[in-house]
Amino acid sequence: QVQLVESGGGSVQAGGSLRLSCAASGLSFNTVCMGWFRQAPGKEREGVAAIVPGGTSYYADSVKGRFTISRDSAKRTLYLQMNSLKPEDTAVYYCAADFCSWPHLKTNYEYRGQGTQVTVSP
Repeated sequence: QVQLVESGGGSVQAGGSLRLSCAASGLSFNTVCMGWFRQAPGKEREGVAAIVPGGTSYYADSVKGRFTISRDSAKRTLYLQMNSLKPEDTAVYYCAADFCSWPHLKTNYEYRGQGTQVTVSP
């Protein structure tokens, strides 16, 4: 059974930082593509960042230069370091995993976590 458990969300002021973590189990961590997508109230889901087994990463234009995705195989954990946060980054962030296919940056993953809330105040 695949489980993805996010942590690290919270409230922060604009310009601040947060690091999201996602502990993965029940899947072949080193061979799947993983990513983060977000959903804000009244908005469509948005693929935020993705990383493939070889380590190449992909980012939405809206977060490029501010967010960094990484994975630790030994800990079976996916991370999203978010810096210079803006109020428009407020959303529920989901960790997700899937067999690799193009495009890597997406929202329709096979597996996803329960989500963690990120709130950025002005």
